[in-house]
Amino acid sequence: MQINGAHVLVTGANRGLGRQFVLSLLERGAGKVYATARRPELVDVPGAVPLRLDITDPASVAAAAAAAPDVKIVINNAGISTGANLVTGDLDVIRREMDTHFYGTLNVIRAFAPQLADGAILNVLSAVSWLGVDGAGAYHAAKAAEWALTSNARLELAGQRTLVTGLHLGAADTDMMAWYDGDKSAPEAVVAAALDGLEAHRLEVLADTWSRQVKSWLSEDPEIMYRNAAAVLTP
Repeated sequence: MQINGAHVLVTGANRGLGRQFVLSLLERGAGKVYATARRPELVDVPGAVPLRLDITDPASVAAAAAAAPDVKIVINNAGISTGANLVTGDLDVIRREMDTHFYGTLNVIRAFAPQLADGAILNVLSAVSWLGVDGAGAYHAAKAAEWALTSNARLELAGQRTLVTGLHLGAADTDMMAWYDGDKSAPEAVVAAALDGLEAHRLEVLADTWSRQVKSWLSEDPEIMYRNAAAVLTP
């Protein structure tokens, strides 16, 4: 999988990691980068091709696929973080998280899959795919569902030789995580790890120390996993 010369579509490309994906793809010589957003006028990267896309709207997704028939790599980056918990949170807000991370990502995969033979999909996941966090129950559930989607899409698209890669990370230094005072990775480092992983045909990329740590706990008893996480996260 080569970035140089490839035509790539990035969702949620007007800010944060999405904007960094666009910058880094162009720096690596991508032939064309569709920078998609619900408000494409906010895309400000010279050389990118702004394209309107609301991943939660199937009609918008279909229109984007029709407008970008040359895409061979799709980066599903668009996401939200509402801070809703599952037991006490607003159900409409919880559904927004699932509609965005699971159904929205699925909408994009289903629309673009027919043109991605010998191409690639990269889904931006999270260490929270594996670890529940009080104050982010909806995000945890939605990212866990997106992780499952990534795994099964990989199997379903194997026959057409589509690489499906999951990117896991902890906190990145973006506006979405501006409230967080802990360690944060530079967006450039996260995106570099992701694109290196794509080019190396890796199925999973663990972009930082925290994602590697959380994954190493998955084989542990849940009590041990959450005790370890609390020891790290509690000031």
